[in-house]
Amino acid sequence: MSEALNQKSPGFDSSDHENEIITLNMGPSHPATHGVLRLVLELDGEIVRSCRPDLGYLHRGFEKIAENKTWQQFMAWTDRMDYLAPISNNVGYALAVEKLLGIDVPPRCKDLRVILCELSRISAHMLWLGTHALDLGAMTVFFYTYQQREMLYDLFEEITGARLTTTTVRIGGMARDASPEWLKKVGEFLDRFVPVLDDCERLLTRNRIWMGRTQDVGVLSAEDAVAMGCTGPVLRGSGVEWDLRRAQPYLSYPDYDFEIPVGSIGDCYDRYLVRVEEMRQSVRIVRQGLEHIPEGALNADAPKVVLPPKEKVLSSMEGLIHHFMILTEGIHPPQGEVYHGIEGAKGEIGFFLASDGGPSAYRCRLRTGAFVNLQAIEKMVLGSMIADVVTIVGSLDPVMGEVDR
Repeated sequence: MSEALNQKSPGFDSSDHENEIITLNMGPSHPATHGVLRLVLELDGEIVRSCRPDLGYLHRGFEKIAENKTWQQFMAWTDRMDYLAPISNNVGYALAVEKLLGIDVPPRCKDLRVILCELSRISAHMLWLGTHALDLGAMTVFFYTYQQREMLYDLFEEITGARLTTTTVRIGGMARDASPEWLKKVGEFLDRFVPVLDDCERLLTRNRIWMGRTQDVGVLSAEDAVAMGCTGPVLRGSGVEWDLRRAQPYLSYPDYDFEIPVGSIGDCYDRYLVRVEEMRQSVRIVRQGLEHIPEGALNADAPKVVLPPKEKVLSSMEGLIHHFMILTEGIHPPQGEVYHGIEGAKGEIGFFLASDGGPSAYRCRLRTGAFVNLQAIEKMVLGSMIADVVTIVGSLDPVMGEVDR
């Protein structure tokens, strides 16, 4: 029986299969692709000879939706792009529309938006760190990071009323103000968070297995990163010091003191180090925001754009009229085109908006960091082992809601 099993079929020659190229589909249902991403790989044994990302499984037509919803209504859709940092998406869209309208929000609103954006960056990076470590077999880090994210979700829920899809930013301001108690809780969270981040670094940064899986893996040169339009930690991991918070400042970022971490080699290890240091810099920014956030108005003085307070609606004819007109006819920005980008957790989040003077965008085009960064994957995986594909995809930190927008 055993002899029969071991016999080769007639005409079998093992040399015919030595150089056979195998096509393998990684995804769209694969835990290491972090969503419905399909990679069409061509393998020579375990060596990757070709990699083609196949996108579109999650496409939802956001840009066309923006042209069929009012300017205010589309704010809720921006939550569903990078849903790990929804407030950043809200802020980017609001800034683009405010630029089109020619209005500026008060200093308190700017500082509160900065605080929320940086907390969102920490939340997104912590999820990346936990899942990336889990992909490579480091389970303990996953529990540490998700514990901290739960605390952040509690803070988001307290100020926005929601944990994931917050929709808390408004054109011309914010939906809710931050109470002194909430600001105090943010400071207390930062005090607890930094030691946990230190623990995560102690578990990974000098770990021989982690270093062996990430160093000199998925190398992307600065020249290639710039040529492909990469942004965010992927670009900075390749040694390019480009951050929109400094290069094209918005909100009150010019008033803050922080560093921009960059890598030197451009491998997965550099991208890990950059994101960890970015979280430390976000803590630094939030602490400054808590110290300097001023008192005063939260929303811009723009009655035809910002809904009036409820007491004015109930006691003032002018407030009632503005409330009625905004909710029934929407706002009407002047004709024109604008583009505004912000530094999101995955890279540059940009909004191109064209207005014909109507209550909806005439044209909308979204530029997301994860989508553009993903095109670098073929350059990074060619010649690597198939096991390294998991590491490289994780180091890019793709969120398919942002890719297939």
